[in-house]
Amino acid sequence: MKFNLKTSLCILAVLGIVSLTSCNQAAGGNSEEKNTKTDTLSITVLQTADIHGQLDPHPELFWENEEIVFKERGGLANIKTLFREEREKNPGRTVIVDGGDLIQGSGYAALSEGRIFPELISEMGYDVIIPGNWEVVYGKERMMDIMTNYDTPVIAQNMFHEEDGKELFPPFWTKKIEGVKIGFIGINDPDVPVRQNPIFSEGITFRGIEDKVKDLISSVKQEEEVDVLFLVTHMGVFKQVDLANQEMSKDVDYILGNDTHERVRELIQGKYAKVSEPGAFGSFVGKLTLHFVDGKLVGDEYELIDVDPEVYPADPELQQLVDNAKEPYEEHLETVVGHTATPIYRYLTVENPMDNMITDAARWKTGADISISNGFRFGNPIVPEDGKPAPITRANLWNLLPVNEKVKTGKVTGQQVKDWLEREMHNAFAQVPTERFGGWLVRFSGMQVDFNSQGNKGERVQSITIKGEEMQMDEYYTISACVRPGDPIDNLCRIPDVEDVEVKDYTIHDVVEEYLQKNSPVSPELDGRAYCEYLGEYSFSTVPGTEYIFQ
Repeated sequence: MKFNLKTSLCILAVLGIVSLTSCNQAAGGNSEEKNTKTDTLSITVLQTADIHGQLDPHPELFWENEEIVFKERGGLANIKTLFREEREKNPGRTVIVDGGDLIQGSGYAALSEGRIFPELISEMGYDVIIPGNWEVVYGKERMMDIMTNYDTPVIAQNMFHEEDGKELFPPFWTKKIEGVKIGFIGINDPDVPVRQNPIFSEGITFRGIEDKVKDLISSVKQEEEVDVLFLVTHMGVFKQVDLANQEMSKDVDYILGNDTHERVRELIQGKYAKVSEPGAFGSFVGKLTLHFVDGKLVGDEYELIDVDPEVYPADPELQQLVDNAKEPYEEHLETVVGHTATPIYRYLTVENPMDNMITDAARWKTGADISISNGFRFGNPIVPEDGKPAPITRANLWNLLPVNEKVKTGKVTGQQVKDWLEREMHNAFAQVPTERFGGWLVRFSGMQVDFNSQGNKGERVQSITIKGEEMQMDEYYTISACVRPGDPIDNLCRIPDVEDVEVKDYTIHDVVEEYLQKNSPVSPELDGRAYCEYLGEYSFSTVPGTEYIFQ
């Protein structure tokens, strides 16, 4: 191919490096005519995800130059400033999306049962929202009351009223911008009744990723004549990348993913669609810019924006609403209950100081051989400064333990422990994305476990040590965990058939608060209680088939 000025400028124009007007003028065309027919139209799509009730700026963990660093990020009022500035850059052409898990995760969320959020979210200026797996935490009635008072469309194609099978929310939403029509289909995690305490989602049924999703995609794309189609999904990065590779997504352009708190800084290219996920806790906003010529998508750009309070100061009006919402609960939640001399965080795939402290506290209180806790990526870091121990407040406890249930104890054999660990490891490390469940290993105190995350199903555990000795398969061990309302009485943290079960008269918050009062300052660290040589000490994410790295 012979390149000349005309050819070169036109190629650069499509790539967005020079203006299309330059290309037209080089071709000898009329620039005024070009402006009316084929000027580039740019549409901005902003995405937040998994804010989890975090109202204010907070410490955030980053992995930089092979070490952990902490920076202040987030804040609803700071996000609103970012939204306003981005809308001003592209007025009338900016769409703002939230991917769920807004109303749970902080003490202010829990004590108000989410009641503080309709007014706050209404002021944020979202265009469309989907529910996440934690939206059900206060029950169906409360969820519907909150989400129908956002003054914002809420969509979800796979959530239904159990009594009549009708949809809880519309399945999709569309918007036309200067002749370009974009569509959004909402999909929540179909495993919500399993992942969350079963009692939370009573009265709601969920549908999986099946033919009806494929039919809806075709319907929205063809009958609604959508130019660009988004799936807004709350299923975790593994399943979202898998969905982008499935034939049913051939008419999908982008999957705005949520749930696993991953910080995608370059879109993950699937076979059919591109996938994003914009972190969590309001610390980041994903920004996708779409470029159109004659109504056709010709290119995109993506960046993950840090919500840095120094760059995006709090919007005064929204900050006042936030402060007012906090006031009834503030004295109780901001009470200091202990101190830590080392940073407490929970971002790693396997072992974290935060969970070591919590499970150590449970074992200290119950006297169990093993204390266990779910593995998840919840809780803002608590970071000492200037060589002084950092205070731990009740608000921090809610960030660490967003559901406060009673403690449960029982007795199991070594064989039950091993079988349970193998199941949990498969949930976290299965190479088949649809078999993953969360993405983080369960946490525990009282055991030392060596394993191979790359092993076959049922063959990952290499050794288990309890009380300094190799675990015996036929020996009984006492364990503690938290009650999951709706579970059978003899089930502890997904271990079935537990014997001598006893529900204590104290909650896990009671336990940790008492432990901190008697042992502060605590100094939780990584101590190798769970270790995989393949993953190493600092494994933040495992997303097979991609080059994604958590940063």
